[in-house]
Amino acid sequence: MQIPKGKKIYFASDNHLGAPTSEASKPREKKFIAWLDNIKQDAAAIFLLGDLFDFWFEYKTVVPKGFTRTLGKLAEITDSGIPIYYFVGNHDLWMNGYFEDELNIPVYHKPEEFTFNNKTFFIGHGDGLGPFDKGYKRMKKVFTNPIFKWLFRWAHPDIGMQIGQYLSVKNKLISGDDDATFLGEDNEWLVLYSKEKLKVQHRDYFIFGHRHLPLDIELNKKSKYINLGDWITYYTYAVFDGENLQLKEFKN
Repeated sequence: MQIPKGKKIYFASDNHLGAPTSEASKPREKKFIAWLDNIKQDAAAIFLLGDLFDFWFEYKTVVPKGFTRTLGKLAEITDSGIPIYYFVGNHDLWMNGYFEDELNIPVYHKPEEFTFNNKTFFIGHGDGLGPFDKGYKRMKKVFTNPIFKWLFRWAHPDIGMQIGQYLSVKNKLISGDDDATFLGEDNEWLVLYSKEKLKVQHRDYFIFGHRHLPLDIELNKKSKYINLGDWITYYTYAVFDGENLQLKEFKN
C-alpha cells in the first residue's frame, strides 16, 4: 500500500472499555472517540491492536451491552471509506464475525505483516509471544478451546458476561501489575521476540500492544520495536506519515 500524500496510518491499543466498570470507563471512551474524530481527517488506515474492551464474548444472536458510541464511530469511519484493521487481544479473544459483518472491519487472531511505502510492519497484539509467560499461554489454550467456548455459550449471557467481566478485572495472570515498569531490553519478552524474528527476516517496524507501556526501542540500525501504551494511563498512539513512525500522546 502506498500512502497518499498528506495521509497517515494510525495505531492504538488497550482501551479496556468496561474496566473497572462501564460507568468508570465512559470518560476514557469519550476521549478515544475524540481521538478518532481528530485522526479521521487525514487517516489512510487505522489499526487497533486489541483489548478495546476489557471483556468481549460474542454469542450467536447477542451483542454485549455498552460501548455504543465507540462501535458507532467505528462504523461511521469505515462507511466513509477509511479502512480499520483489528487484532484481537487477550481480553477479546472471542470475536466471531460481529466486527466483520456489522462494522466492515477485518479481524486478525495472530500477528500479520503489512507493507506501507516500502516499509515493512509486523503487527499484533503481543500476548503469548516470546519466551516465558507460560502460565498465560496455558490459559489461552483453555480460553480458545472450542469445547470451552461451546460450554460458556450455554450459560445465560447475563451470567456469562458477569463472570467474564469479574475475571477480566480480577485475574492478575491476564492483567498483571508489571506493565507499569520497564523491565530492560533483556527481560522484555516482545523485544526478545522481535529480535528473534529479525534473525530470519528483516522488518522495519514491530508494533504491539498488550504491554500497556509506551516503548520505542531500536532493535538495530534499521529496525524498531514500538509498544503503543494504553488508553488508561498514557493515551498514546503511533502514527506513520509515509516516512517515519512516531509515538504520540493524545491531549484533549
